[in-house]
Amino acid sequence: MSTLTCGFIGLGLIGGSIAKALKEAEPSIRIIAYDINRESVLLARQEGIADIAADGIDENFSACDYLFLCAPVSHNDENLSAIRRILSPDCILTDVGSVKSTTHKAVDDAGLSHQFIGGHPMAGSERTGYRNAKALLLENAYYILTPTEQTSPEKLSAYRALVEKMGAIPLILSPNQHDFVTAGISHLPHVVASSLVNLVKDTDSADGIMKQIAAGGFKDITRIASSSPVMWQQICLTNAENISCLLKAYIDTLLEAKKALDERNADALYSLFDSARIYRESFINTSSGPIKRIFDIRIDIDDKPGALSRVVSLLASHDINIKNIGITHNRESEEGVMRIEFYDEASLLTAKKLLGAD
Repeated sequence: MSTLTCGFIGLGLIGGSIAKALKEAEPSIRIIAYDINRESVLLARQEGIADIAADGIDENFSACDYLFLCAPVSHNDENLSAIRRILSPDCILTDVGSVKSTTHKAVDDAGLSHQFIGGHPMAGSERTGYRNAKALLLENAYYILTPTEQTSPEKLSAYRALVEKMGAIPLILSPNQHDFVTAGISHLPHVVASSLVNLVKDTDSADGIMKQIAAGGFKDITRIASSSPVMWQQICLTNAENISCLLKAYIDTLLEAKKALDERNADALYSLFDSARIYRESFINTSSGPIKRIFDIRIDIDDKPGALSRVVSLLASHDINIKNIGITHNRESEEGVMRIEFYDEASLLTAKKLLGAD
């Protein structure tokens, strides 16, 4: 069996994470990489992730079985003419963009639809660049594939297997369905989060008291507002119709909420919160998907030297492995000042007994 070769044009957070996941799963995979930021490619070479650091979109990529377009969408489209000249007829061309319809059109215009399968790993981070790339970023993340009408079943099956090798979960959608879905669960939330942050900024007092006491709930739902404004500007421009459609629907729900508040309609307010709670809880504890059950407890500890170490030592003495630990400085909606997360339910139940947590 010949060695698989994967090329990356663009080696930032997502491209780098895919490359690392593939290399971790199958070290024999050859990776060829090019990025306008030469430092990223050289670092990947030093780390043993990139086998070949290309100087441009050149003949190195002719050997690829898969070629990942991981630059910004506009750059990917611009690169297609150069890619067309060096692409092997057996290579699967793909991308990682969060908007698919425009990319599929550009690929079709370039005459490459028979080799193209759109890809979108539903993973990310506020941090950008290859230095922040990690294989675990893709673990249990949905990885959406958008084949063209000319995609062969064999190529689609092979790409699915490659996605599974990365540790991600393949999901096949049409380009239009993908763009509507991501507008609702990814793009619109960024618009909402940014708008909410700006609302607080514009209505805060001169001494910034709202900013000072911004609590856990506010920080959780506005975390994504820290993402790249350039990237989200481009995403909104390329998927404007779908985002605008869903934004209108969202505004209508806000107007309904305002009406319920103005009329002091207790039943409508209860229904708003209860239906959201039920549906949101249905996201969790499924057998597959990126939102997994979290095995954690929250406890109160004294604000004294050694309090934290005593808790950790007690759990360690009973061979309980801690997955994550944190201190909550703002207690809004939190049941305890210390949060401890475990890898499994058995560890959680034992820890509850040891720490006297409910």
